[in-house]
Amino acid sequence: MEVKFILNGKQTAAEVGADTILLDVLRSLGCHSVKCGCETTNCGLCTVWIDGRSRLSCSVLAAAMEGHEITTLEGVKEDAEEFGRFLANEGAEQCGFCSPGFIMNVLAMVKELHNPDIEGIKEYLSGNLCRCTGYMGQLRAIQKYLQSKEEVCS
Repeated sequence: MEVKFILNGKQTAAEVGADTILLDVLRSLGCHSVKCGCETTNCGLCTVWIDGRSRLSCSVLAAAMEGHEITTLEGVKEDAEEFGRFLANEGAEQCGFCSPGFIMNVLAMVKELHNPDIEGIKEYLSGNLCRCTGYMGQLRAIQKYLQSKEEVCS
């Protein structure tokens, strides 16, 4: 069946089976930032935004995306690069495999939460797994990134 949706701001159509997951469709359309890490909805590597909200693309059927707006890391390149600099400055980038899903959730958190404390950040990002870091560098990067956003808005 053909499913039409908006992908990173562009009208898109894809042929999908009834059991095809969104992750596979997005990768076939060239969105290689969307990764499969666990196949059990536990790692966050496949995080995308559907209608502006974080979702795990491995848990969504592509057929259900008719008319929806999907955003991947490729669609938020400038914001992702900005936050990526904060990660790099804190030494929080290791292999980078988990980074796309992690960055998508951080950018969503910035939109959804106002001035979260460290516990709020940890809770929001609890579904993102990283096997290379101890999360401290990532948390420092997030706090500095949020602080920079507050300064811009002030």
